[in-house]
Order: sequence, then C-alpha cells, then structure tokens
Amino acid sequence: MRLDQQLAEKWISPGSKVLDLGCGDGELLAHMSKKHNISAYGLEIDQEKIAIAVSRGLNIIQQDLNLGLHRFDDQTFDYVVMAQALQAVDAPDVLLRDMVRVGKQAIITFPNFAHWKTRSYLAFKGRMPVSNALPYMWYNTPNIHLCTFRDFEALCAENNIRIINRLAVNVTQKDSLLSKRIPNLFAEVAIYRVSAL
Repeated sequence: MRLDQQLAEKWISPGSKVLDLGCGDGELLAHMSKKHNISAYGLEIDQEKIAIAVSRGLNIIQQDLNLGLHRFDDQTFDYVVMAQALQAVDAPDVLLRDMVRVGKQAIITFPNFAHWKTRSYLAFKGRMPVSNALPYMWYNTPNIHLCTFRDFEALCAENNIRIINRLAVNVTQKDSLLSKRIPNLFAEVAIYRVSAL
C-alpha cells in the first residue's frame, strides 16, 4: 500500500465510521473493512470504479465532489479521507470545511507544487512541469488549483482548522531530513491529518 494508505490505516481507529472521497475502486476501504472492522462509505464519480468497489461489498454513492457534502449531517463520520484530489475540485476551501464538518478528523494528501523539481522545470524549460508526481500535460491535467504546504497551512489557519499531523514525502512516499525540515521545497507529496478547532 502507498504511504498515505498506510497512514490512514495507522491513524484510523478500528471500528470507526469512514468516508473516502474519490474512493476509486475501494481498495483502501475494502482493506480497512476487513482488517479493522470499519464502517466504510465512499463517494466516487466513475461508474466502472464504483462497480468494482460495490463488488467488494462497499457502500458507494455516485457523486461529483464538486457538489459538496451537504447530504451528510455534522460529525456523521469519525474520519473523512481524500487522497490526491483536493487540488482537482472546483472549491477546495469549501470541500475542506465540509470534510471537517462531517468528520471528526480528515486525512488529506495532495501534490506539492512548490517542490524544487517543479520550480526548476518551469524556470529552465519555460513549460509547465510534467513528472511522476504531476504526470499530466497542462491542457489535460485534473489539477486546477495548484497548492503548496504553505498554501494549505494558511487555508487551515484561515478556516479554524487544526493540523494534527503533517508528513512531507517524495513521490515514492519516503521522507527525508530535508523534506521534514523544508517541506515546501523538498517534499513532492503532502499528507495531513486535520480537524475543526
């Protein structure tokens, strides 16, 4: 499993009620359901991925994340998880507030657009970066809101969202001394656990 999935497994208590936003084929939820007896729910827009997730015995709702989480009451879930999708929604700030409203805690991962390789690519090639962490061309990327560690932390502060944990890792999901000390420059992927104040 990817590090963000391993952390979700470490951070999520057994028996919890979990909502996975953009759950894909439900791999993480299925694993957590079997191993930790969680109550698993997912939101996904892709019908093929939904079919796979449902075949795994998961409760999946077909929904575009841009429609928000208005169908859920406050504190419905113990955890709301969203991996590699915050930067792809129309209003990340609105969805983040919704996540900490419907969940006691939220676990979020996203690519760091301030990584030194991204900066260098743009500076020396004069083109939008393409890398393992950012594999799309500028014209077909789902990433519509470029975000950095500093941007995300400022957004949390502006919205009274408490940062419980932060990990700064490279694209292979490993951390280093430099990524821990200067994450905005040396980490390719951000992993946060947050809650409302």
